[in-house]
Amino acid sequence: MSKDINEAIQTHYAHPDIGDVILSALEKAGKDINRLSLDDLAPVDEFHIRGRAATLELAQAVGLSTNCHVLDVGSGIGGTSRCLAKEFGCRVTGIDLTEEYCRAARMLSAKVGFTERIDYRQGDATQLPFQDDTFDVVWTEHVAMNISDKPRLYGEMYRVLKPGGTVAIYDILAGTSGPVLFPVPWARTPETSFLVQPSELRDLLEQAGFEISGWSDTTEAACEWFTALVTKIQQEGLPPLGFHLLMGPEFQQMAQNQGRNLKEGRIVLAQVVARK
Repeated sequence: MSKDINEAIQTHYAHPDIGDVILSALEKAGKDINRLSLDDLAPVDEFHIRGRAATLELAQAVGLSTNCHVLDVGSGIGGTSRCLAKEFGCRVTGIDLTEEYCRAARMLSAKVGFTERIDYRQGDATQLPFQDDTFDVVWTEHVAMNISDKPRLYGEMYRVLKPGGTVAIYDILAGTSGPVLFPVPWARTPETSFLVQPSELRDLLEQAGFEISGWSDTTEAACEWFTALVTKIQQEGLPPLGFHLLMGPEFQQMAQNQGRNLKEGRIVLAQVVARK
């Protein structure tokens, strides 16, 4: 991607000392930060709609096993990689554009004892720093919305997959009822938002060489999840530990807009599995 877009995206996600912020919130929530579990991290760990439930559904659709080496593209603070390592015994390599997220991911993974099965790299998803035919699975959740050069993105995913390997996608796509209302969790303005419609994603994957083997529209479940989240925040306020730590004071407006975008059909969600 262009340098200007990359810098704008990093500015959107960057949060100074996010690792320390999360540890402080865990202490306020009554957790022992020297004896953390994945369940302790769950409220902040997987920064995508429906959190861990969506991750586990996608993993089951892929059929992960202990001998899989997974590349988590857009690994954030590492929640998905830790979940996959724990639940399926996978080896996971995470890559994220934001260096601060990579540092937090390493620290949190060490806190829960997963450093032997997980490593993290800072890098651009359209220029993956890996050899051809390296991974059994390339995984991505809520990442492509920030990437303009989608042919390059899916081409790179195809390149680093082993023959017969799988790409696992859980992403936000463009709906048909109007433009996205901003700000949203992935972008404050349209300049860093690059949604495609479901038919366009199908074409992009097939043009990259993939054969689509599974496609599920999960918009309804996402809508119910977001409605419950917003209602809870309105009734109880923000909890000590949650996604708002990553997004700052605009989070509530982002969440409200995200809910409206889902309800009004401005965005849709898809879980996609495709083979090389």
